[in-house]
Amino acid sequence: MRKKELFEKVIQYFETTMPVAETELDYENPFQLIVAVILSAQCTDKRVNQITPDLLKRYPTPEKMALAEPAEVFEYIRSCSYPNNKAKHLVGMAQKLVELFNGQVPEDIDDLQKLPGVGRKTANVIASVVYNKPAMAVDTHVFRVSARIGLTTNAKTPLATEMQLMKYIPEEIVPKAHHWLILHGRYTCLARKPKCEKCGLTSVCKYYLKSGEQK
Repeated sequence: MRKKELFEKVIQYFETTMPVAETELDYENPFQLIVAVILSAQCTDKRVNQITPDLLKRYPTPEKMALAEPAEVFEYIRSCSYPNNKAKHLVGMAQKLVELFNGQVPEDIDDLQKLPGVGRKTANVIASVVYNKPAMAVDTHVFRVSARIGLTTNAKTPLATEMQLMKYIPEEIVPKAHHWLILHGRYTCLARKPKCEKCGLTSVCKYYLKSGEQK
């Protein structure tokens, strides 16, 4: 099957089975989302959603978080992974927002990456979710699912995965496609034991077809 045809079949499947695909992080504005995404690194969205209400009640704006000490922020986020580093990143991010962007979360990916704790993946999430830009954030789920299905070939890095996906996914659905792959990886195409019996992509999935041959 040609790569273009594979992408068309996968897109058609998700359009049918998951017409609405959104982030599972709770947020009400761009600042709240960037805080949540920084916290979500190697941490579940469920845990982040438990942490953010009290944290954002105490520091509801970049201006207020910028004045905090990392040790103060740490007390609110200590139950997430790597709280020391994330506390420093959150305060530093807020300070840069105030210093460089008048407290507003920028939409440009290069500008976003000027913020502490914001790498390309996080920048792509913000650009995609908040500003509906055609930015493909590649986390572990996207990386794994894309390779298993066969959407990517020999992609050794998140950037290589991003470039290959962007080549075939129409720009207007990239923000939704990002969530399709994440949610599919989170609930169906699990890392250790994928639920192939519940997946509607087995007829085109490289991983499934190969495992069937091995049996």
